[in-house]
Amino acid sequence: MKLNFPIYLDYHATTPCDRRITEVVYHYMTTAFGNSSSIDHTYGDVADTAVKQASKQVANLVGALPREVIFTSGATESINLVIQGLPSSGKKRIAVLPIEHKAVLDTCHALAKKELAEIIFLRVDRQGKLDLEHLEQICAEGISLLCVMAANNEIGTIYPIQSVGAIAQHYNIPFLCDGSQAVGKIPIDFTEWGITYLAISGHKLYAPKGVGALIVKKGHHLEPLIYGGSHQKGMRSGTLNVSGIAGLGEACRLRQLEMAEDEKAIASKRDRLQTLLQESIPDLVINGDLTNRLAGNLHISIPNIPNKAIIARIRHHLAISTGSACSSGVEAPSHVLQAINLPEELIEGSFRIGIGKFTTNEEIVQATNILIKAVWDVRQLS
Repeated sequence: MKLNFPIYLDYHATTPCDRRITEVVYHYMTTAFGNSSSIDHTYGDVADTAVKQASKQVANLVGALPREVIFTSGATESINLVIQGLPSSGKKRIAVLPIEHKAVLDTCHALAKKELAEIIFLRVDRQGKLDLEHLEQICAEGISLLCVMAANNEIGTIYPIQSVGAIAQHYNIPFLCDGSQAVGKIPIDFTEWGITYLAISGHKLYAPKGVGALIVKKGHHLEPLIYGGSHQKGMRSGTLNVSGIAGLGEACRLRQLEMAEDEKAIASKRDRLQTLLQESIPDLVINGDLTNRLAGNLHISIPNIPNKAIIARIRHHLAISTGSACSSGVEAPSHVLQAINLPEELIEGSFRIGIGKFTTNEEIVQATNILIKAVWDVRQLS
């Protein structure tokens, strides 16, 4: 049975796996399927070589050293490993953006609930931009860990990671950067920008789900969450997902080659969609920092129209979301939109649209027509 899938514009939730990457994954699942820790035969040697190659490919994309790469199941595990595994002689003081991904916020709250950590929230404005003066003030007072994402997963705002890293280095504070939405989309230089820990998720850059990485600055160590073999410098035990790791490496290699051209084309499609929607929906509100956002991000609000009423009409024709994939099933307003003090009527009428490298110009036009018709139908009823 052939399924008639809707137009996909939810690239922040996940990306389709690039077919070139699936070929690599398939090879290491079926032909070169060895365990990279099996040192007594060729199958293990080939698998180990693939892991080492992937370490180089990941490191090259983000300006790190191959030996600084730790492979994980994804950014959520990477983030947990840092926040929970950070060595501390007492109660941790952790400074975070209030619009961080739930992987950061929920882990911090879990430690705070056990009285193992104190959470300090950094300041953001209506566009989600970071107050660097306040950040420096907090750092000067002394903290155990600083958490600032590279780009927000809902409104797309890009953060000045180089400036944040410089402040963290000045006060000798470990700096965790969630790079899930940014790696492979914007340039990042782990070493030069003063990042201590960088979380990466494969399925955000056209690699498979269930694989990611944590870049750990040389000289730093984390207490493991998973024991059983002392793999990966003793920070993350377990048999390595060689096929997924090889796929992640190939994805990073391709992004390094194609990122600049792809993101330019994506931004053009995003701008066209934004213009077409604004022409037909005059009261449309664009959220986030319009001068400094991800190329594929378009976060909109339609005043006085419940987003669920729109989703009910378009879900079989157009795939967009009302928030982060990690919490879209939860009946609660977006913590990101609340943190930037978006009015309630705009929160209730908000949508996150994510455009990627496989989005076509024809799909942009079709998506515009679908969304405009849905808005018109809802307004006619009300």
